[in-house]
Amino acid sequence: MEERANVEIGPEGNTDVRRRVGIMGGTFDPIHNGHLACAEEAMGQFDLDEVIFVPTGNPPHKANEQVTPARERLTMVHLATIGHPRFRVSPVEIDTPGPSYTAETLAHFRSELGEAAKLFFITGADAVLEILHWRDPEKLMSMCSVIAATRLGYSGERLQTFLEEVKRETNHEVLQMKIPVLQISSTDIRRRVRESKPIRYLVPQAVYQFIEKEGLYL
Repeated sequence: MEERANVEIGPEGNTDVRRRVGIMGGTFDPIHNGHLACAEEAMGQFDLDEVIFVPTGNPPHKANEQVTPARERLTMVHLATIGHPRFRVSPVEIDTPGPSYTAETLAHFRSELGEAAKLFFITGADAVLEILHWRDPEKLMSMCSVIAATRLGYSGERLQTFLEEVKRETNHEVLQMKIPVLQISSTDIRRRVRESKPIRYLVPQAVYQFIEKEGLYL
């Protein structure tokens, strides 16, 4: 597929090529079809040129939880996204020692892609509810537009109230995006594997085969 970019018409008819890039972070333990549907929906709703999947290296919010080794999670993300012309994977958080912080990751991509790129950070609505407790939330939101993904039927009253608080405190708006109803979670997939229940159509086929081969989540 031919690579495209958004073109904005400036003064005197000058054109400015400005890429619109989605950054989708997560533990991805494992990545599943819900993650992929969310990224695809974001591309359509916000006219993104590409989505970069960034597996968390050392998630500080999961310090007391057992997390699958980073390289295995990274492999699954590669397997899940290979072949999609506008999905790519970055190991930046895995390759960076210490805890992974979104603000630092976004600073990396701002440097890599340049000031002309418009960044969109894609995450779930539940994660957004904690954003004011993340490291440097104002810095984070100054570098990108945050997209809060919600499932159809999600009760948005609490979220809406919180987003108004975010706007008051940071002077930045959080965008909202409805995604198709896919009742899939990484936690549930791990539980199903432990209980010998099927996951074949909850994750991409290549990820399913990798989990089987490596004996993950048993």
